Amino acid sequence: MTSIISGYLNHQPVPTDRKQNALTKRFIFPVLTDLHDMLMDLRRELDPVLARQYPLNKNIPYPVGRCEEITTAVRQHLLKRIATPTTRAERALHAFRRQGGLIRPVWGALRERYFQNATQIGSLYVDAANDTVNITKPKVEIMPMTESGLEAIRDISHFCDIAKLYWKAETYANLVAPSLAPLLPMAVLNKVSEPQLLSACPYMTALALHNHFRDAESWLETAPAMDIAAQAPLLERVPIDLRPRAGADPRELAIDACREARREKRYLDPEWKQALLKDLARINSPRLETGDKVQMA
Repeated sequence: MTSIISGYLNHQPVPTDRKQNALTKRFIFPVLTDLHDMLMDLRRELDPVLARQYPLNKNIPYPVGRCEEITTAVRQHLLKRIATPTTRAERALHAFRRQGGLIRPVWGALRERYFQNATQIGSLYVDAANDTVNITKPKVEIMPMTESGLEAIRDISHFCDIAKLYWKAETYANLVAPSLAPLLPMAVLNKVSEPQLLSACPYMTALALHNHFRDAESWLETAPAMDIAAQAPLLERVPIDLRPRAGADPRELAIDACREARREKRYLDPEWKQALLKDLARINSPRLETGDKVQMA
Protein backbone atom coordinates (compact mmCIF):
# COMPACT_ATOMS: atom_id res chain seq x y z
CA MET A 1 0.00 0.00 0.00
CA THR A 2 1.29 3.47 -0.89
CA SER A 3 -1.55 5.28 0.84
CA ILE A 4 -3.40 5.01 4.11
CA ILE A 5 -6.14 7.30 2.80
CA SER A 6 -7.60 6.59 -0.61
CA GLY A 7 -6.04 8.88 -3.19
CA TYR A 8 -3.25 10.20 -0.95
CA LEU A 9 0.30 9.02 -0.36
CA ASN A 10 1.88 8.27 3.00
CA HIS A 11 2.57 11.51 4.87
CA GLN A 12 1.03 13.64 2.12
CA PRO A 13 -0.81 16.73 3.39
CA VAL A 14 -4.50 16.14 2.74
CA PRO A 15 -6.53 19.09 1.42
CA THR A 16 -9.28 19.80 3.91
CA ASP A 17 -12.83 19.09 2.83
CA ARG A 18 -16.25 19.89 4.22
CA LYS A 19 -16.24 16.86 6.53
CA GLN A 20 -12.85 17.62 8.11
CA ASN A 21 -13.71 21.29 8.48
CA ALA A 22 -17.00 20.42 10.18
CA LEU A 23 -15.43 17.84 12.53
CA THR A 24 -12.61 20.21 13.44
CA LYS A 25 -15.05 23.01 14.17
CA ARG A 26 -17.29 20.72 16.24
CA PHE A 27 -14.71 18.82 18.29
CA ILE A 28 -11.33 20.58 18.17
CA PHE A 29 -12.02 24.30 18.19
CA PRO A 30 -13.74 24.21 21.61
CA VAL A 31 -10.62 22.58 23.15
CA LEU A 32 -7.93 24.31 21.12
CA THR A 33 -6.27 25.87 24.16
CA ASP A 34 -6.41 22.54 25.99
CA LEU A 35 -4.85 20.81 22.97
CA HIS A 36 -2.01 23.32 22.92
CA ASP A 37 -1.44 22.84 26.64
CA MET A 38 -1.48 19.05 26.27
CA LEU A 39 1.16 19.21 23.52
CA MET A 40 3.29 21.47 25.69
CA ASP A 41 2.95 18.95 28.54
CA LEU A 42 4.10 16.19 26.20
CA ARG A 43 7.13 18.24 25.17
CA ARG A 44 8.05 18.79 28.82
CA GLU A 45 7.67 15.06 29.43
CA LEU A 46 9.56 13.90 26.33
CA ASP A 47 12.30 16.50 25.93
CA PRO A 48 14.58 15.10 28.66
CA VAL A 49 14.31 11.60 27.18
CA LEU A 50 14.88 12.74 23.60
CA ALA A 51 17.72 15.05 24.58
CA ARG A 52 19.59 12.08 26.05
CA GLN A 53 18.90 9.99 22.97
CA TYR A 54 19.79 12.72 20.45
CA PRO A 55 22.18 15.10 22.25
CA LEU A 56 23.78 16.68 19.18
CA ASN A 57 22.97 17.47 15.57
CA LYS A 58 25.95 18.80 13.60
CA ASN A 59 27.46 19.55 17.03
CA ILE A 60 24.45 21.71 17.94
CA PRO A 61 22.52 20.64 21.06
CA TYR A 62 18.97 19.27 21.08
CA PRO A 63 16.34 20.23 19.93
CA VAL A 64 17.90 21.75 16.80
CA GLY A 65 17.50 19.44 13.80
CA ARG A 66 15.27 16.95 15.62
CA CYS A 67 11.93 17.86 14.06
CA GLU A 68 11.18 14.33 12.87
CA GLU A 69 12.08 12.64 16.15
CA ILE A 70 10.13 15.10 18.31
CA THR A 71 7.10 15.21 16.03
CA THR A 72 6.88 11.42 15.91
CA ALA A 73 7.30 10.96 19.66
CA VAL A 74 4.70 13.60 20.53
CA ARG A 75 2.18 12.20 18.06
CA GLN A 76 2.64 8.64 19.34
CA HIS A 77 2.08 9.72 22.94
CA LEU A 78 -0.87 11.89 21.93
CA LEU A 79 -2.54 8.90 20.26
CA LYS A 80 -1.93 6.76 23.35
CA ARG A 81 -3.60 9.37 25.54
CA ILE A 82 -6.68 9.75 23.38
CA ALA A 83 -7.10 5.96 23.10
CA THR A 84 -8.07 5.97 26.79
CA PRO A 85 -9.17 9.57 27.34
CA THR A 86 -9.35 11.15 30.78
CA THR A 87 -9.27 14.91 30.11
CA ARG A 88 -11.65 17.19 28.21
CA ALA A 89 -9.23 17.56 25.29
CA GLU A 90 -8.53 13.83 25.13
CA ARG A 91 -12.24 13.01 25.09
CA ALA A 92 -12.82 15.54 22.32
CA LEU A 93 -10.00 14.09 20.21
CA HIS A 94 -11.25 10.56 20.87
CA ALA A 95 -14.73 11.50 19.64
CA PHE A 96 -13.22 13.38 16.70
CA ARG A 97 -11.39 10.26 15.51
CA ARG A 98 -14.43 8.02 16.01
CA GLN A 99 -16.39 10.31 13.69
CA GLY A 100 -13.70 10.08 10.99
CA GLY A 101 -11.46 12.98 11.93
CA LEU A 102 -7.90 12.77 10.60
CA ILE A 103 -4.87 12.61 12.86
CA ARG A 104 -1.97 11.76 10.57
CA PRO A 105 1.70 12.50 9.99
CA VAL A 106 2.41 14.93 7.17
CA TRP A 107 5.64 15.94 5.48
CA GLY A 108 6.45 18.33 2.67
CA ALA A 109 7.86 21.68 1.66
CA LEU A 110 7.10 24.48 4.10
CA ARG A 111 6.78 27.85 2.38
CA GLU A 112 8.95 26.46 -0.45
CA ARG A 113 12.01 26.71 1.80
CA TYR A 114 12.13 23.88 4.35
CA PHE A 115 11.42 20.18 4.65
CA GLN A 116 8.86 19.93 7.41
CA ASN A 117 7.36 17.17 9.55
CA ALA A 118 4.08 17.94 11.25
CA THR A 119 0.75 16.41 12.25
CA GLN A 120 -2.53 17.11 10.51
CA ILE A 121 -5.54 17.10 12.81
CA GLY A 122 -8.59 17.57 10.65
CA SER A 123 -8.20 20.97 9.03
CA LEU A 124 -5.39 22.01 11.40
CA TYR A 125 -1.61 22.01 10.99
CA VAL A 126 0.03 21.05 14.27
CA ASP A 127 3.77 21.52 14.72
CA ALA A 128 4.92 20.16 18.07
CA ALA A 129 8.57 20.75 17.14
CA ASN A 130 8.41 24.39 16.13
CA ASP A 131 11.67 25.22 17.94
CA THR A 132 13.95 22.82 16.07
CA VAL A 133 15.32 25.42 13.65
CA ASN A 134 15.12 28.50 15.86
CA ILE A 135 15.10 27.62 19.57
CA THR A 136 13.61 31.01 20.49
CA LYS A 137 10.34 30.15 18.72
CA PRO A 138 7.42 28.60 20.63
CA LYS A 139 7.65 24.83 20.95
CA VAL A 140 4.11 24.28 19.65
CA GLU A 141 2.30 25.96 16.76
CA ILE A 142 -1.27 25.28 15.63
CA MET A 143 -2.91 26.92 12.63
CA PRO A 144 -5.26 26.12 9.74
CA MET A 145 -3.66 23.87 7.13
CA THR A 146 -4.61 26.43 4.50
CA GLU A 147 -2.44 29.04 6.22
CA SER A 148 0.53 26.80 7.05
CA GLY A 149 2.31 26.95 3.71
CA LEU A 150 2.92 23.18 3.80
CA GLU A 151 2.73 21.55 0.38
CA ALA A 152 3.51 18.10 -0.96
CA ILE A 153 6.79 17.62 -2.81
CA ARG A 154 5.83 17.36 -6.48
CA ASP A 155 8.81 15.45 -7.87
CA ILE A 156 12.56 14.89 -7.53
CA SER A 157 13.43 18.28 -9.02
CA HIS A 158 11.23 19.97 -6.42
CA PHE A 159 12.97 17.96 -3.69
CA CYS A 160 16.37 19.09 -5.02
CA ASP A 161 15.26 22.74 -4.98
CA ILE A 162 14.26 22.54 -1.31
CA ALA A 163 17.42 20.60 -0.40
CA LYS A 164 19.55 23.35 -1.92
CA LEU A 165 17.73 26.07 0.03
CA TYR A 166 17.32 24.26 3.35
CA TRP A 167 20.39 22.06 3.61
CA LYS A 168 22.67 24.13 1.37
CA ALA A 169 23.10 20.78 -0.39
CA GLU A 170 23.78 19.73 -3.94
CA THR A 171 22.00 16.68 -5.30
CA TYR A 172 23.56 14.22 -7.72
CA ALA A 173 22.65 11.00 -9.50
CA ASN A 174 23.03 7.80 -7.50
CA LEU A 175 25.88 6.18 -9.42
CA VAL A 176 27.28 4.19 -6.50
CA ALA A 177 24.43 1.71 -5.93
CA PRO A 178 22.43 1.74 -9.17
CA SER A 179 20.17 -1.17 -8.20
CA LEU A 180 18.68 1.10 -5.52
CA ALA A 181 18.00 3.96 -7.95
CA PRO A 182 14.27 3.27 -8.48
CA LEU A 183 13.64 4.27 -4.84
CA LEU A 184 16.88 6.12 -4.09
CA PRO A 185 17.93 7.98 -7.23
CA MET A 186 19.70 10.83 -5.42
CA ALA A 187 23.04 11.28 -3.69
CA VAL A 188 23.11 14.45 -1.61
CA LEU A 189 26.16 16.36 -0.43
CA ASN A 190 26.61 19.42 1.74
CA LYS A 191 29.53 20.94 3.62
CA VAL A 192 28.80 19.46 7.04
CA SER A 193 27.65 15.90 6.32
CA GLU A 194 28.92 12.84 4.52
CA PRO A 195 27.23 12.16 1.18
CA GLN A 196 24.24 9.85 1.40
CA LEU A 197 21.54 8.29 -0.76
CA LEU A 198 18.01 9.71 -0.70
CA SER A 199 15.23 9.55 -0.09
CA ALA A 200 13.92 6.78 2.13
CA CYS A 201 11.32 8.93 3.86
CA PRO A 202 7.76 7.52 3.64
CA TYR A 203 6.41 10.16 1.28
CA MET A 204 9.25 10.08 -1.25
CA THR A 205 9.26 6.28 -1.45
CA ALA A 206 5.47 6.33 -1.86
CA LEU A 207 5.83 8.95 -4.61
CA ALA A 208 8.37 6.77 -6.44
CA LEU A 209 6.01 3.80 -6.29
CA HIS A 210 3.07 5.95 -7.34
CA ASN A 211 4.74 7.22 -10.52
CA HIS A 212 6.15 3.75 -11.30
CA PHE A 213 9.75 5.06 -11.09
CA ARG A 214 9.28 7.25 -14.18
CA ASP A 215 10.36 10.39 -12.33
CA ALA A 216 13.57 8.70 -11.14
CA GLU A 217 14.30 7.40 -14.64
CA SER A 218 13.78 10.79 -16.25
CA TRP A 219 15.76 12.67 -13.61
CA LEU A 220 18.69 10.24 -13.75
CA GLU A 221 19.10 10.81 -17.49
CA THR A 222 20.41 14.35 -16.95
CA ALA A 223 21.27 14.60 -13.23
CA PRO A 224 24.87 15.65 -12.55
CA ALA A 225 27.46 13.14 -11.36
CA MET A 226 29.20 13.77 -8.05
CA ASP A 227 32.91 14.49 -8.16
CA ILE A 228 34.87 11.25 -7.70
CA ALA A 229 36.73 12.54 -4.65
CA ALA A 230 33.52 13.79 -3.00
CA GLN A 231 31.78 10.51 -3.79
CA ALA A 232 34.56 8.36 -2.31
CA PRO A 233 33.29 8.30 1.33
CA LEU A 234 29.89 7.13 0.11
CA LEU A 235 31.27 4.51 -2.27
CA GLU A 236 33.45 3.09 0.51
CA ARG A 237 30.31 2.28 2.52
CA VAL A 238 28.56 0.53 -0.38
CA PRO A 239 28.88 -3.28 -0.20
CA ILE A 240 30.62 -4.83 -3.20
CA ASP A 241 27.46 -6.57 -4.42
CA LEU A 242 25.64 -3.23 -4.70
CA ARG A 243 28.36 -1.37 -6.58
CA PRO A 244 28.27 -0.94 -10.38
CA ARG A 245 29.67 -3.86 -12.34
CA ALA A 246 33.20 -3.38 -13.58
CA GLY A 247 33.21 -1.80 -17.03
CA ALA A 248 29.50 -0.91 -16.94
CA ASP A 249 28.11 2.63 -17.16
CA PRO A 250 26.65 3.38 -13.69
CA ARG A 251 24.12 5.83 -15.09
CA GLU A 252 22.80 3.30 -17.59
CA LEU A 253 22.61 0.70 -14.84
CA ALA A 254 20.56 3.09 -12.67
CA ILE A 255 18.20 3.98 -15.51
CA ASP A 256 17.83 0.32 -16.48
CA ALA A 257 17.03 -0.52 -12.85
CA CYS A 258 14.09 1.92 -12.98
CA ARG A 259 12.82 0.43 -16.23
CA GLU A 260 13.19 -3.13 -14.98
CA ALA A 261 11.41 -2.32 -11.72
CA ARG A 262 8.52 -0.83 -13.67
CA ARG A 263 8.41 -3.73 -16.12
CA GLU A 264 8.27 -6.19 -13.22
CA LYS A 265 5.63 -4.05 -11.45
CA ARG A 266 7.77 -3.66 -8.35
CA TYR A 267 5.58 -0.69 -7.37
CA LEU A 268 3.09 -3.35 -6.25
CA ASP A 269 5.67 -5.38 -4.32
CA PRO A 270 6.17 -4.31 -0.67
CA GLU A 271 8.78 -7.04 -0.12
CA TRP A 272 10.90 -5.60 -2.94
CA LYS A 273 10.68 -2.16 -1.36
CA GLN A 274 11.73 -3.52 2.03
CA ALA A 275 14.65 -5.36 0.44
CA LEU A 276 15.94 -2.12 -1.09
CA LEU A 277 15.58 -0.30 2.22
CA LYS A 278 17.53 -3.11 3.90
CA ASP A 279 20.27 -2.62 1.32
CA LEU A 280 20.29 1.07 2.20
CA ALA A 281 20.68 0.10 5.85
CA ARG A 282 23.73 -1.96 4.88
CA ILE A 283 25.24 1.19 3.36
CA ASN A 284 24.40 3.29 6.39
CA SER A 285 25.33 0.71 9.05
CA PRO A 286 29.03 1.68 9.33
CA ARG A 287 27.97 5.19 10.31
CA LEU A 288 27.48 5.78 14.02
CA GLU A 289 24.70 8.03 15.30
CA THR A 290 26.80 11.14 15.89
CA GLY A 291 24.16 13.69 15.06
CA ASP A 292 25.78 14.71 11.77
CA LYS A 293 23.24 13.17 9.43
CA VAL A 294 21.11 15.27 7.10
CA GLN A 295 17.69 15.63 8.69
CA MET A 296 14.44 15.20 6.80
CA ALA A 297 12.85 18.14 8.61
